[in-house]
Amino acid sequence: MRHAKGYRRLNRTHEHRKALWANMAGSLIEHEQIKTTLPKAKELKRVIDKLITLGKRGDLHARRQAAAQLKQDMHVAKLFDVLGPRYAERQGGYCRVLKAGFRYGDMAPMAIIELVDRDVDAKGAADKARVAAEEAAAEAEA
Repeated sequence: MRHAKGYRRLNRTHEHRKALWANMAGSLIEHEQIKTTLPKAKELKRVIDKLITLGKRGDLHARRQAAAQLKQDMHVAKLFDVLGPRYAERQGGYCRVLKAGFRYGDMAPMAIIELVDRDVDAKGAADKARVAAEEAAAEAEA
C-alpha cells in the first residue's frame, strides 16, 4: 500500500530533486515547452502550476517565494510579467503533459510538457538572439 507517499523520489536526494525542479521549471518558463521523461514531467506539472499561481498573485511576497524556488531572476521576471497576466482568467491547469514515445538508449518513456496557451516563438528565442548578436559582432570586427 502506498499511503503517505506524496511524490516521486526519482532515485535522488532531496537537494538533488530541489535543484532538478528549479532547473526544469526555469527551462519550462523560458522555453514554454520541454522534452523529458514521463515521471519527471508529471512531477514538474505540480511544481509549475504552483509557480504560475504565485505569478498570478503578483505581490512582493509571491515574488520572493518564486525567487526562492527558481534559480535565475529572468525566470522570475517572465513568470510575473508574462505568464501571470496570461493566465489571470484561468482557474488552474496551466500545462499539459503529452506522451512522446520511448528514448532510444534505455526505452525510458518520454513526454513533452508545455504551457497551455504557449508562445510558439519562445522556444529557442534566447539562442536565436545570442547567435544573431554573435554574428553582428563578428561582422562589425571584419
